[in-house]
Amino acid sequence: MARDYAKTPKSRSKKASTRGKSTQRRGGGSGKAASNTGSGSSWRSYLAGLFSGFFVSFIIYLANLPAAENATPRPEAASAAVAAVPAEPPKPRFDFYKMLPEQTIDGPVEPAEVAKPRAGAPQESYLLQAGSFRQRDDADRRRAELLLLGLEPKVEETNSDNGRWFRVYLGPFTSHSQMTRARSLTAAQDIDTLLLKRGNP
Repeated sequence: MARDYAKTPKSRSKKASTRGKSTQRRGGGSGKAASNTGSGSSWRSYLAGLFSGFFVSFIIYLANLPAAENATPRPEAASAAVAAVPAEPPKPRFDFYKMLPEQTIDGPVEPAEVAKPRAGAPQESYLLQAGSFRQRDDADRRRAELLLLGLEPKVEETNSDNGRWFRVYLGPFTSHSQMTRARSLTAAQDIDTLLLKRGNP
């Protein structure tokens, strides 16, 4: 049987070209695999370096710790510390109870002079104005509120250029403490007061 040798080189060249393509495909895949294994090995080396650094620093930390013998006190030092602390603190002495009754004052003692107010000087008195109203009923209502607080209010009617007013007064108070007490009682009930000073002849 006769063969046609002219056709065989073409088939061989086709086979060679298909083999080259397959090897290229395999080579491309092997490159990706190589790159994947390269990144995995870099992570492994990073973690290994990190753990080895922690381990070395832990060893250095343990080496710098004080020895256990220095931490526990010796029995002789503990007994010396106990001996240094006194059993009972000394009690304070108060001798002035005995000394004061025995003290005497030599010489006459003159009483202190109290400054008396002058006869002609007017004494000041304090008044608290607890409200000023146009209507008598409003003034009486405020007076009733103050009576419930235990105070003694007065209603005075005044005529001025602005018309007729009814003013509610507390006092007069001869001492500052009485005025302060009355003012604190009114402030607790949200009643505003106005402090007035008047001189008595």
